Amino acid sequence: MDRFCFFKGICSEFAGLSSSENGKGKCLQGRVRVSYGFSLVKGKANHPMEDYHVAKFVEVKGHKLGLFAIFDGHLGDKVPLYLQKHLFNNILKEDEFWIHPDKAITKAYEKTDKAILSHSPELGKGGSTAVTAILIDGRKLWIANVGDSRGILVTCAFQKAHTVDHEPDAERDNIETKGGFVSSMPGDVPRVNGQLAVSRAFGDKSLKSHLSSDPDIHPVDITSDTELLILASDGIWKVIDNQAAVDIARKFKDPHVAAKHLTIEAVERDSKDDISCIVVRFNA
Repeated sequence: MDRFCFFKGICSEFAGLSSSENGKGKCLQGRVRVSYGFSLVKGKANHPMEDYHVAKFVEVKGHKLGLFAIFDGHLGDKVPLYLQKHLFNNILKEDEFWIHPDKAITKAYEKTDKAILSHSPELGKGGSTAVTAILIDGRKLWIANVGDSRGILVTCAFQKAHTVDHEPDAERDNIETKGGFVSSMPGDVPRVNGQLAVSRAFGDKSLKSHLSSDPDIHPVDITSDTELLILASDGIWKVIDNQAAVDIARKFKDPHVAAKHLTIEAVERDSKDDISCIVVRFNA
């Protein structure tokens, strides 16, 4: 069944059933036309899909918001599912959000992680990375991440990653100061305590004393030169570099088509992980 949602006749969203792995939407925020598309593909591992996403427009206190996120789980799908249901709500509930969005995002990430840890008997021992983007009235974009899910903003002049890949080697000092270690085995990536290939994540209770869930946050002004935002899990980035992803996405005016082609390209390049991608187009 199709689902349409209208704000004063200027926003619409389409998706299939709630379990759909493809969808799109569009909205006029001020003078900025915004459209998005997403595509998710299960990886080759013998476990349920562990990538979840959010892509929607909402209206809160007279402000039009675009909410976009990729949550890439590990050791189960319960933590990314929890993030899908709760993280944006927790951010928007922070009193500081409309004055200091960065402080609200940081606090909500921390509170959400604590809630996940407190529910560890139900949510299991796994965890999740996250990349989130909040578009406010078509003017300001707040991008945040923990882990290795990545966000790239593209303008007419350049493309820039507005996230940081939180890798164990890069944060070795912090991990070792907390009593952990970073393994570097031949043929494998560095891992926290020989287990996790990222140094920041939600959940992961058994490793939490050596991990962080503090997000890196980047504010971006939306201008007439802003073209695209790409959010994706490492199922994309393991096989497609930033510039190649931008080149693919730029070929298609429809962001849904762009997202689908990025996931198809990752599959063709033999990405074995779950693959998820959101493309947001501005002034389209």
